[in-house]
Amino acid sequence: MPPLRSLSLLVVTFCSGAPRAARADGLADDDLWRYRSSRVALDAGFVAAHPVALETGLATGVGAGITFGHGWTWGARASWARASETAIGWTVTHDDMRAAVVGGGQVSAGRGELGVRLGLGAAGVHELRARVHGDVAGSHGDARADRTTAWAPTGDLDAVVALHISGAWMMVLAGGPSLAYIDGAIHAGWTSQLGAAWQL
Repeated sequence: MPPLRSLSLLVVTFCSGAPRAARADGLADDDLWRYRSSRVALDAGFVAAHPVALETGLATGVGAGITFGHGWTWGARASWARASETAIGWTVTHDDMRAAVVGGGQVSAGRGELGVRLGLGAAGVHELRARVHGDVAGSHGDARADRTTAWAPTGDLDAVVALHISGAWMMVLAGGPSLAYIDGAIHAGWTSQLGAAWQL
């Protein structure tokens, strides 16, 4: 057998029998990035949204949810976000507390999942209206601030993009338009969330 052919055969034999590169913890790179899918997922993350009852501003907070199914999905979501704005003589702070049942559909695309979900629920808006420099104006205690809480039905339509990272972990980005019925009028806004999901 010619020497060059023998050397080629030796290289091929060595490469075919060589073990996969392993890390110090004993896991191969393929094991690190291997992922799995499940029909139940819990997610949580940071929320940014248009305030439910304020005309301007940005509400930021946290949100979480649970999703069942694959292909067709359903579940429940909840979030809290806060927004503040200052008017003449007052500082207004709104705490928006949302809860909704959701349903939609999703498709897989490589390591990712693309979906749309519709949510129907309610939002509780707690308003704190504090007088600016109330002590200077001679106001004290309750005279410096007014507190009210109101509830409104809401509807949300979100586009959802999820990326499998490793094992049961996913990164999830969702957002879309939102509607709330307050004081006899429909208020249009938007919601978004960036977070992580764990598939059970």
